[in-house]
Amino acid sequence: MKFNLAVTLLVASVASVASFSLSEPKHESSPSRLFSSVQERPPQASAAENAKEQAPTVSPEESPLFGEEINLRLQHQMEKLRARDKKSKSIPKEELDVVYQDDDIVVINKPAGVLSVPTREVKAALSESVYQAFGCEMNRADMMVVHRLAFDSSGIMVFCKNRKALRGMNKRFQTRNVQRKYEALVCGHMARDSGIIDLPIMRDYERPPFMRISTDEHQRKLINLESNVVGKKILEMPKESITRYRVLAREELDGQPVTRVMLTSVSGRTHQLNVHMAAIGHPIVGDKIYGYGGDALPNGGLTDEEVREVAPSSNVPDENVLKNIAVQGKPTCIHASYISFRHPVTKQESIFECDAPF
Repeated sequence: MKFNLAVTLLVASVASVASFSLSEPKHESSPSRLFSSVQERPPQASAAENAKEQAPTVSPEESPLFGEEINLRLQHQMEKLRARDKKSKSIPKEELDVVYQDDDIVVINKPAGVLSVPTREVKAALSESVYQAFGCEMNRADMMVVHRLAFDSSGIMVFCKNRKALRGMNKRFQTRNVQRKYEALVCGHMARDSGIIDLPIMRDYERPPFMRISTDEHQRKLINLESNVVGKKILEMPKESITRYRVLAREELDGQPVTRVMLTSVSGRTHQLNVHMAAIGHPIVGDKIYGYGGDALPNGGLTDEEVREVAPSSNVPDENVLKNIAVQGKPTCIHASYISFRHPVTKQESIFECDAPF
C-alpha cells in the first residue's frame, strides 16, 4: 500500500499540540504526493507489519543503492565529526554557568562548542565538568545525565545528583512532561508570525549519519538495502515530527535578513529543529550541517520545488542571501533558552531560563 502524508505545515489541527494557539487562521492543506507518514499506520500494528503493508514497490528503472557506498560515506563523515569533537574542552567549576542548584539537581547553561557527554576518544565534556564540580550519589558522571544538547548548541541542561532525582527526571522526559524552548536565528524574513511544521523525518542514506524529510521516493530507495550491511538505523521507519514556531523579531545580520524565532520540538526527534527549518527554506544561521553548504543535504533533503510545495507562502530567501549569511562565519545560532518541569523530588513546578548569546 502506498501511503501519503497530508502535509499540515502551519496548521493548528494536530491533536498533540491542540493547546497551542496560533495567530494564523486555520488552514487545511490538501494531501501531498511527497511525504510518507507514520500517522496513517494502524495504532496496534507492529513495525514489521507496517513495513510489509506500507512499503512502496520499486520500479525496474530505479537503480539500487549499494550498502558499501553508504558505509563509506558514513565513515568519512564520522571522521569529520570525531575531529570536531576533539575541539571540546573541560570547564573548571568557577567557569560553569550555574543557573540553579539544590540537593537534587543542578541546571547549567552549556556553551556552544562543548560535548554534552564524552565520546570514546574525547573525555572533555560538560557532564564530566559538572561531575567534578558537584559530584553525585551514583559516583558516575554519566548517571547524572538525563538529556543532551548538540555540540554546536548552547543553553540549559539539567543534571541529577541522586538516584531519586534521576528516576524522576527520566520519567518526565519519557512521558514528555518536560517543556523545552529554543531561541534561534534563521535565514530570511519568515512570512508568518507563528505556526506548526509537521513533516516526518528519516535517516539520510545519501548523507549518513544525518537526517532528512521522509518522502515516498526516498523510502523506495531503502527497499533493497540489508540491515546487516548498512545497519538498522538507516532502515528505521520515518518518524512523525512536529515543531511549533513563533516569530520574536525580524532583524538584519550584517545587512542580510534574519528572523529571531522561538522553537518548540513537540516530538523531540534527532536534529528535528535544524531539519524542519531547513525544509521550509529558513535554515538556522551558522548551521554547518543543515545550512547553506553544510554536510547534510540542503532543504532538509527536499528539492527547491518540494520546498515551495511544502511552504508556498514562506518568503524563502534566495541562494545569494543564504550564501552571504554563511560566509560571515557565525556560530550556530540555536540556544535552549527555556525548560519547565515538575521538580523530581520536591514536586514543585520549576521554570528555568537563560538568554541566548546571539
